[in-house]
Amino acid sequence: DVLQILTDAMWVAARVSAPILLTAIVVGVLVGLIQSVTQIQEQTLTFVPKFMAVGLVLVITGSWMLRTLVDFTQELIARVPEYL
Repeated sequence: DVLQILTDAMWVAARVSAPILLTAIVVGVLVGLIQSVTQIQEQTLTFVPKFMAVGLVLVITGSWMLRTLVDFTQELIARVPEYL
């Protein structure tokens, strides 16, 4: 039972964090490509677009992320009597 709970928790964490991580990776690669083409090596140039893109993704998918976490928690609490 404990292994199943941990497996489910890891899948939920992966699903919830995927949009943020994928966005940061894609924006980072695109900005890195632009920097290498233009030979502009400014550190803030990579930070600001990632920050804005991740913020936008949080605004768009934040309610889904919260709903996923709440559903998992409610299901876990509802199963407590089974586990005892």
